[in-house]
Amino acid sequence: MLHCVHHPGYTIPLPPGHPFPMEKFRVLREQLSGLPAHWHEPGPAREEDLARVHAPAYLEAFREGTIDERAQRRTGFRWSPALYRRTLLETGGTVLTAALALEHGLACNTAGGTHHAFAGHGSGYCLINDLAVAACWALAEGGARRVLIVDLDVHQGDGTAVLLADEPRAFTFSMHCAENFPARKQRSDRDRALRRGTGDEAYLDALEAELPALLADPAPDLVLYDAGADVHADDRLGHLRLSDDGLSRRDACVLGACRQRGIPVAAVIGGGYDRDIPTLARRHARLHHAAAQVTGCAVAMVN
Repeated sequence: MLHCVHHPGYTIPLPPGHPFPMEKFRVLREQLSGLPAHWHEPGPAREEDLARVHAPAYLEAFREGTIDERAQRRTGFRWSPALYRRTLLETGGTVLTAALALEHGLACNTAGGTHHAFAGHGSGYCLINDLAVAACWALAEGGARRVLIVDLDVHQGDGTAVLLADEPRAFTFSMHCAENFPARKQRSDRDRALRRGTGDEAYLDALEAELPALLADPAPDLVLYDAGADVHADDRLGHLRLSDDGLSRRDACVLGACRQRGIPVAAVIGGGYDRDIPTLARRHARLHHAAAQVTGCAVAMVN
């Protein structure tokens, strides 16, 4: 049985015309209604989990709504109590996904992948770094000795790279479009920068060249997989050229490689920015269908 994580609070109202596709989380859950999965509802992330990663002053300002205007513009969101709760639910969802993966071998969130958040500020629609929080939780409380983050969002996981740079038990891998946000890249433990226009075959060749060595060394006890759909050819913030089939093959490659080696894997959906919300949700849903496939409980995906 596939284990999936979702909370209705992943979707909150945003001002009309806001560029972030907030409705995709709700629509994704609706599209996955026929998936043979056990659904889990997370609670908000605990303060002690956030504090392993983020600066106390930032957490206080985020909680109290005192983040200054410039810092709010950098995130792409205006602060509200609803946004604060939503962010903690999303982060709590990724921690729960990691816990379920450690217990059952594979689990998927319907949100997550907020890899641009740093210790003391947010950036690029990311307010709390759920990947770093979940990695540190797994090392502190989940029984993991080593965690590997496989970040295949089209944007480099810059915040995650910095937050985990001094944690030798966590290894960060980011394969992303070189000519894309963030303009100033950070240093992951391993980076693979791809040219604009990279399509299915070149992308998958690059992934297959990297993945076996990553799973062998650092020999992780848990993989956190950021399956960004913004690598798709039609994503408005992407610049790579993956097709629908390429997305499915990518996810099957990562999840299958982990399963074959007996490595628990917790997957999050990452970025995706098409204005056509049902189409965007179907791209994200390919992750969950790939997960169902490798666990032997697949159903046909409705296109």
